[in-house]
Amino acid sequence: MTAPALVRSALACLEANDNGTAELLCREALALEPDHTGALNVLGLTLYRAERAGEAYEVFERLSQLEPDEPLHWMNLGTARRSLGRYDDALKAFMRAAELGEASADFFYNVGLTHLDRHDYEAARAVLKRAMELAPADIGIRFEYAKACYESHQTEDAVAALDGWQDVQGLSPSALAGIGQRLLNLGETEGSARAIQRLTEVQNLDPRASLTLAQIYERTNRVDDANSIVEQLVQHPQASSLGSELTATRAHLAQRRGDHRRAVELFRESLASRATTSERHFELFALAKSLDALGRFDEAFHTLEHAHAAQVAHLRQAAPLACLRGAPTMEITRYGCDPDDVARWSDANAPSAAESPIFIVAFPRSGTTLIEMMLDAHPDLVSLDEQPFVQAALDDLVATGARYPEELANVSEARLAEIRARYWERVGRKIQVAPGQRVVDKNPLNLIRLPAIRRVFPNARILLVIRHPCDVLLSCFMQHFRAPEFALMCRDLRWLAQGFVRAFDFWYAQAELLRPAVHEVRYESLVANLESDARTMLQFLDVPWHDAVLCPGARALQKGYISTPSYSQVVQPVSTSAVGRWRSYERHLEPVIPLVRPYLRRWRYEPTADP
Repeated sequence: MTAPALVRSALACLEANDNGTAELLCREALALEPDHTGALNVLGLTLYRAERAGEAYEVFERLSQLEPDEPLHWMNLGTARRSLGRYDDALKAFMRAAELGEASADFFYNVGLTHLDRHDYEAARAVLKRAMELAPADIGIRFEYAKACYESHQTEDAVAALDGWQDVQGLSPSALAGIGQRLLNLGETEGSARAIQRLTEVQNLDPRASLTLAQIYERTNRVDDANSIVEQLVQHPQASSLGSELTATRAHLAQRRGDHRRAVELFRESLASRATTSERHFELFALAKSLDALGRFDEAFHTLEHAHAAQVAHLRQAAPLACLRGAPTMEITRYGCDPDDVARWSDANAPSAAESPIFIVAFPRSGTTLIEMMLDAHPDLVSLDEQPFVQAALDDLVATGARYPEELANVSEARLAEIRARYWERVGRKIQVAPGQRVVDKNPLNLIRLPAIRRVFPNARILLVIRHPCDVLLSCFMQHFRAPEFALMCRDLRWLAQGFVRAFDFWYAQAELLRPAVHEVRYESLVANLESDARTMLQFLDVPWHDAVLCPGARALQKGYISTPSYSQVVQPVSTSAVGRWRSYERHLEPVIPLVRPYLRRWRYEPTADP
């Protein structure tokens, strides 16, 4: 048989997923004609599909030398280099392919994947958007574009990219699992539930899809289901292919069942396999949590320092502009309302309190998720689970041409009505509001958006949650936050304390001027006196009493997905165990306590040092 005939047969085998025969036929052809580019090309593709990227790389490099003006060879060379973790070299090969005219959807897809691997999400989003424009029906491209959008905080674009996934035929279990997980992360719980349902109907899931399903179950507080899957996976003959991801999932589940010694062992095992510092922050934050539970406080604190350093290394790739700006300044708190302008605000046609959202604001990690679940359990209320809708309303105010927040008086009643309508439209896309229900909009840092709340919904009731500043600072320092600027603030206790003070200084200055309807909820009192504090809170909101508000954990379990870092804590019975937690870290917090002392005094917490 001639070399061309052998290549045709090899290609047919490749298309039939018979990689072994395809390789043998290609090598026979190359024995006849060592430089046969067709045989080399099919061989390279065969090796790549067989996950033998190193060998594939050698073949494609040879092809790029034999036919240096063929863009396909350079594209394949870039793809092989990417699989080997040689991302910069991969981009050089892709650049050469582009110079030679390569502009297919597949090309942009592979370039986008390389940028994703490099954690350059802005570049990945731009390139994958082009791939999606060229191949709008390709669900693989749309999924990766959604990932790039999610990682670069373009949530609406991510959701739009996955729209219609359920109409795609022939989705693999791994694809279904990935879609379900991505939709869950985006807060699209109904869509995620549909993907998960389809996934559970598949017999004999492959290990990758099974692991993703277990991670989804853990994230939605179905811990027993997650444990069941992982126990089976550990015994699977292909378990090793899941590497550190399976180990990390086992660690999280050990942590959930309170086996913190085992969790520490597994997190450290997972960390040992992480190739770069920037990949270590997820496990480091979780490891610190278990060390804290074991009473190993100094070790936990030092682990958190490493966790923040690793996250900064990640953010330098994923959000370089945020890192270049240095210490976060909470720029929005620099500008307050003008009293003369506020005096001209008209609330004549504003909705009543009953027709307005209920806002829950605070500095993050103050107990807002607990209060949200209490209110969401009430049949007359429904919560949003931390959406950026107030920021969107603020953006709409700015879009009118108004200077925010100093010049809002000239925003007409008609424009305000439009802004409210857009707010409710966004709400309607996220949750179903039954007739007579009031919406609870909980987003802690709306604390620094009071002018927008007061101008758009002047009669709204606001719950301001306060907690001992040192407990807040410690809890923020211990958490992994996705938002780059807030994550950067939390890396340094001094920056964090300064941000805390700036936020509340802004709030109280603006509240004195704007006079919103506010009720302060003290976290320590709430967890100690749940029913009496809940009754006072509902009375302020003009909502009738309902016993369901005393069972926030049950409501959280029923709700399933909770977007905040508190998702695993809020399902537990209400307790005072987190009160005064900071005292175990007093030595580490001591340098910043003077910064927050004004609020220790304002809120009448016991003094922590000489006045």
